[in-house]
Amino acid sequence: MLATFSSDTPVDQLSVLLQRQRRAFQMAPMPSLETRLGQLKQLRALLAEQQDALAEAVSQDFGNRSRDETLFAEILPSLQSIDHVRRHLRRWMKPSRRRLGLAFQPGSAQVVYQPLGVVGVIVPWNYPLFLAVGPLLGALSAGNRVMIKMSEATPATSQLLKELLARVFTEEQVAVVLGDAEVGAAFSALPFDHLLFTGATSIGRHILHAAADNLTPVTLELGGKSPAIVSTSVPLAEAAERIAFGKTMNAGQTCVAPDYVLVPQARLQEFVTAYRQAVSRFYPQLTDNPDYTSIINPRQLARLNSYLEDARTRGAQLLPLFGEAQERRLPHTLLLDVSDDMLVMQEEIFGPLLPVIPYQRIEEAIDYINARPRPLALYYFGHERAEQQRVVEQTHSGGVGINETLLQVAVCDLPFGGIGPSGMGHYHGREGFLTFSKAKAVLRKPRYNATRVLYPPYGTALQKWLRKLLIR
Repeated sequence: MLATFSSDTPVDQLSVLLQRQRRAFQMAPMPSLETRLGQLKQLRALLAEQQDALAEAVSQDFGNRSRDETLFAEILPSLQSIDHVRRHLRRWMKPSRRRLGLAFQPGSAQVVYQPLGVVGVIVPWNYPLFLAVGPLLGALSAGNRVMIKMSEATPATSQLLKELLARVFTEEQVAVVLGDAEVGAAFSALPFDHLLFTGATSIGRHILHAAADNLTPVTLELGGKSPAIVSTSVPLAEAAERIAFGKTMNAGQTCVAPDYVLVPQARLQEFVTAYRQAVSRFYPQLTDNPDYTSIINPRQLARLNSYLEDARTRGAQLLPLFGEAQERRLPHTLLLDVSDDMLVMQEEIFGPLLPVIPYQRIEEAIDYINARPRPLALYYFGHERAEQQRVVEQTHSGGVGINETLLQVAVCDLPFGGIGPSGMGHYHGREGFLTFSKAKAVLRKPRYNATRVLYPPYGTALQKWLRKLLIR
């Protein structure tokens, strides 16, 4: 049964909650491996046990989202990530030995991975479970306390996750904060030891400004317009199906969804046909289809419809793959003859609209991508290794999928993060452990003080020592 919604967290209680977590951290500043593994075991058991309730809550928030989609896109990668961290955490926590040069002998050097303290996490609405659990996992594995601000756009999921986490964690260890934009702004202004935000680039700028006042280190996962390149030789049915999977998942409400497709001019119509067929296989009809995800709320639906109307007004050719919308189920639509002055080519789409842009040579496709802000993901479809490598080396993006979409984010041992306008910093796997740890340099010297030769007053002993080192 879903939880009833409670009131927002009072803004004036946020600082109190932070101070409680900070005091608790000071009492136990270096949790043991056993403590951390125990926390991760509890988290995993909770998610596995409550998977159906969580999927129901997500569907309630969206108006409709398939239980299966939530299970394989949010619950499954969360559980797999926890398993991966539990297998490797002992090795990650082990201090790293480093070499000392002759000038620093005798002695030893190492890097100790120390928890930061209290980590703030701001969760978006599109994947409220996966994008809450991922940062939480990284922060807990590194030994931190965590405060999580859930999105007000997913009230059922947010409330349920708050109640579930409270079953296994005290508020001094993990606290879930609910509330609107005012609460979110106050949350981002708290003096955390690290702050991770996932969401829109426009909001990310405000987060960065707020964190700067406290010199809070920030990880931003933003998004942008992620391109897909279809090569001149790849089988179009294969490429179209894989792109359609990435674009239709969650009705395109995914930060790494293909935002537009670059297709060879000579293959454009063939691609359109293959893409239509792929989507039709996935979703034979839109009306009452339990597999077709709704747009999260009327505000986002109005935004997407404004993109369509703007594109139509400016001369784009719109190819809806279904008939009329049903409630918030927006028909998947291809857009041809798009131009840079259209909103659909200026803003991240975050919905089931896909511009298709022709190109002549691969150099033209690469130049088109490089002339625009660096995206969170880039996809290439083709089996020529030389061209694959060329695209990887000559473009910049947070991550790359070769002949696949979306799944690079779910690989436990790959870092997830943007570059420039699509974000900064990484997490997932070992990169998550490192992001939420302080890599503390430790130099140890024995009782014998060999450094005394460096002390003033300077004389011939120091000069001989320097000559010996400088001529090596």
